[in-house]
Amino acid sequence: MPVDDPGTGGRLADISSRPRKWGWLVLLTASTTLVCCVIPIVLVTLGFGAVVAALYGNLPFLTFMGLHKEWTFALTALILALAAWALFRPGRACPADPELARACESADKWNRRLFFASLALWGIGFFAAYFLLPLALWLDLM
Repeated sequence: MPVDDPGTGGRLADISSRPRKWGWLVLLTASTTLVCCVIPIVLVTLGFGAVVAALYGNLPFLTFMGLHKEWTFALTALILALAAWALFRPGRACPADPELARACESADKWNRRLFFASLALWGIGFFAAYFLLPLALWLDLM
């Protein structure tokens, strides 16, 4: 429902969709860690090395992200930290109007779900990029 948001200089704003855009952005950025690091590892492990070679040949940004995975993970961790601050900062409250409060609570619920899904994706990517090979070597699986 469009409402007159005083923080936007009187412009109409849809508060029920505005917070969700932030959540989807966080999910997208956390997914980059999967694209750069987890998917190639899984494909090579399953014997699809030619697929990985074709992906890296046709999508040069994958090579860049793989070579600079420290920066990729650092940047996505920073974005996740900013999202955590935005979601869990003190003094955050929904409007008193019942209809706006329902929309705000719904958006907040979806933002938290997307945040924790993004955090899980980032954790899987971090584990696969930095701990999977040393663990496999330590357990003598390779």
